[in-house]
Amino acid sequence: MRKAFLFVLLFTASWACTTTKTETAEVATMDQLAERYVKTLLRLGQYDSDIVDAYYGPEEWKPTGKPADSLPAQEFLTEFKAIQAQLQAQDTTNLAADEMRRLAMFKKQILAAVTKVEMMQGRNYSFDEEARLLYDAEPPHYELAHFDSILTAIDKQLPGKGTIAARWDAYRARFEIPKAKLDTVFKTAIAEARNRTKAHYKLPAHENFTLEFVTDKAWSGYNYYKGKGYSLIQINTDFPIYIERAIDLAAHEGYPGHHVFNVLLEQNLVDKKGWKEYSIYPLFSPQSLIAEGSANYGIEVAFPAQDRITFEKEVLFPLAGLNAAEADRYYKILDMIGQLDFAGNEAARLYLNGKITREQAAEMLVRYNLYAPDKALQRTRFMDKYRSYVINYNLGQQLVRNYIERNGGTDDNPAKRWELFGELLSNPNTASMLK
Repeated sequence: MRKAFLFVLLFTASWACTTTKTETAEVATMDQLAERYVKTLLRLGQYDSDIVDAYYGPEEWKPTGKPADSLPAQEFLTEFKAIQAQLQAQDTTNLAADEMRRLAMFKKQILAAVTKVEMMQGRNYSFDEEARLLYDAEPPHYELAHFDSILTAIDKQLPGKGTIAARWDAYRARFEIPKAKLDTVFKTAIAEARNRTKAHYKLPAHENFTLEFVTDKAWSGYNYYKGKGYSLIQINTDFPIYIERAIDLAAHEGYPGHHVFNVLLEQNLVDKKGWKEYSIYPLFSPQSLIAEGSANYGIEVAFPAQDRITFEKEVLFPLAGLNAAEADRYYKILDMIGQLDFAGNEAARLYLNGKITREQAAEMLVRYNLYAPDKALQRTRFMDKYRSYVINYNLGQQLVRNYIERNGGTDDNPAKRWELFGELLSNPNTASMLK
């Protein structure tokens, strides 16, 4: 008890010292605030391992002491709010355009940090309010009737009898990648995605990744960026993996998705500009909407629709030992199912707002997203763990696509699309900036 008390006392005193200095001195620079922000997030990450998704800053900034027995929420809030006040006090008179974007993004990031501490402290926000505070986003609302009309169209395309979900599950089984062939198929897909990306972006010569297959996860794939151009990419094999997921995950987790996003941020913002706040990736922040949205849209950038199907039929289907004769029909149905994606957000909103039970949320996912029952329950685990984070995939993709296409990156101008996409990945961006 005495040791814990002394630790908290010293912890509080050290922060009090820092805060007092900034209160009595001139307004701190953004570089000074970035260091404080990163160090504080790293300490906060000792209380929740999901908070810091990646860190590639100075080793000496990492906390060396053990965390307190319970979250010292008020100390974290005091420091984050002190940084927030200093950001508000910045003189913007002579700031260049890129510094203005940096400041705008920094303010959004610090708001998310304050919100996350409040949530760890026990504060409950509605789904929409949480999404706004953490991700700077306004999730759209859909009536379920909207998805019912899409299901009717899918029903006409599926063979067999029974429920749409059951028939889809049976039809889709034809396209499952045998586990013995997963490594070959995925490495081929990643290599192709990498080659296409490097034809447009100058990545560090040493950039690379390791691919692992894992189990017992709440997600289907994950990129752990380690810094210096290196990522660990993990693929969850708890459930069947279908042929389209090879390209999806190769591009989303790798090229030009998460791996490239982190490489470009480190290369352009941390190394070149010295913006140390980008040496840390806080998962529950506006950065995630851009990360997930760009990773999803990046699939289309690297593999435009018909080009993708051609590559899969000629290369990936044979490698997986699958018959490509039904590929066109399969992808037509997949496109229609993609239009149901926002139904998952509606299920998450109702579930997290306490309007429906876990079982009812899973039933919605089975009906509207055509999940198998066990996969639907796995998805509710994701909702429990990551909450409103679910919006970052589909809403993020929508916002990124609209931004790129509005600025000329259309299907008939792929070079412009690659150019705009690279600029998006290399600069501070948040949802409200893309509108």
